[in-house]
Amino acid sequence: MNELKETRDDRTEDVIRKTSYIPVMGAFSGWLMDGYVTIGYILVASELSKLFFPASIGKSALVVTYLALLVGAVARIFGSVTLGNFLGDRYGRRTMLVFSIIGFSIFSFAIAFLPVFSQVGYLAPVLLYILLFMVGIFAGAEYAGGAALSMENVPQKSRLFVGSFVQSGYGVGFFLISIVLFVISGPMHIEKTMIWRYMYLTTIIPALAALIIRLFTSETEVFKGLQKEGKLEKVPLFGIFRQLREYFASFLILSGLLFINVITFSFFPQLLLTLSKISFATMDIENAYINLVSLAGVWIGGYAGYYLIKRKLSLSVFTVLFFIAFIPAYFMTPVSNVMTVIAFSVIAFFEAAIFSSIPAFLTETFNKAHRTTAVGTVYNFASLPASFALALILYLWNNSSITYLLELWISFVMIGVAVMAIGIFLSKETANSGMDSITN
Repeated sequence: MNELKETRDDRTEDVIRKTSYIPVMGAFSGWLMDGYVTIGYILVASELSKLFFPASIGKSALVVTYLALLVGAVARIFGSVTLGNFLGDRYGRRTMLVFSIIGFSIFSFAIAFLPVFSQVGYLAPVLLYILLFMVGIFAGAEYAGGAALSMENVPQKSRLFVGSFVQSGYGVGFFLISIVLFVISGPMHIEKTMIWRYMYLTTIIPALAALIIRLFTSETEVFKGLQKEGKLEKVPLFGIFRQLREYFASFLILSGLLFINVITFSFFPQLLLTLSKISFATMDIENAYINLVSLAGVWIGGYAGYYLIKRKLSLSVFTVLFFIAFIPAYFMTPVSNVMTVIAFSVIAFFEAAIFSSIPAFLTETFNKAHRTTAVGTVYNFASLPASFALALILYLWNNSSITYLLELWISFVMIGVAVMAIGIFLSKETANSGMDSITN
């Protein structure tokens, strides 16, 4: 027993010694910014629907407000192709991430100053969509660049462990924006119609933190090696065609997982407001509780994966546990507000654990010469089905009862689980103790 403990301690010290933490924090900060801005938009979507669209369209205002997520998803694909193909795989992961966070922060901050429908009419939603599209372009580079920058800087055995921390940046952003909105709408007593402006003004804080960290980040040795050996691809996008099976399997895994992520984390606020009939401020703090549990899930998932090693095995185990967690959740949700929060927390824990394996899995799957392009495009293409999930479920719910909403929600989640399971089945194991596949 003591020998086993000593072995684990040695491995942990090895991780600490070999891991470069500045690139890891650089990637973490970008995901934090993404979670902060994306979830922030969802949390204030109800108010935005009243301010940016005419009252004459009724409930459809909330649907078209959520459709902006589709606009952002299309923009992310464009951004991942252009920035990943022409910057990340040609000039470096660090260069792309510095460029992306500048654009991300400028256009997010600018949303705070938009005029509303009562001031400029239909120009208001047009301007909102344009700025969200611009935010999406630069956000599209974040995942790919962050995954490559962080995972190329850590040894293979520690990638699930470190990757879970990096992935949790999105959840930390979720938690922070929930607290910020709670403070703005509660203790600060900001007028309800102004909350969204204050929220977008605060986006400059995580953006500046991310930029400062990235300015002190060095390029990865993997990319430097490509430059030195003259192995940079002229058109990295074309390199993806040599890995079509891996690309398709990754697409299915991410399509299912991101679809689930939107139907759960992004829809929890609406479900809490509807099923529990609570106030906006109470919803924010309960959402923060749920997100704290999800952070524990992604970290514990990464820790477990550190000892499991196998990426495909980790994805499979936590997908099964997530599916099982929905059985008691279905019966707990209608009972009371407390039981609803507990049920959502259990779901969030296991869903976050699935995400812990994704950075290492994707980075090791694709060749280093077209890694940022492949990871960025597959992640953002897979977000398309998820981007219209909220609009679709709200559209169907408009003519449904509360009970049917719960059943509809669960059926959507099960569709996502099925798609993800097919992708995991088709995928190949990436972890290889004999030869580190990140050098492929």
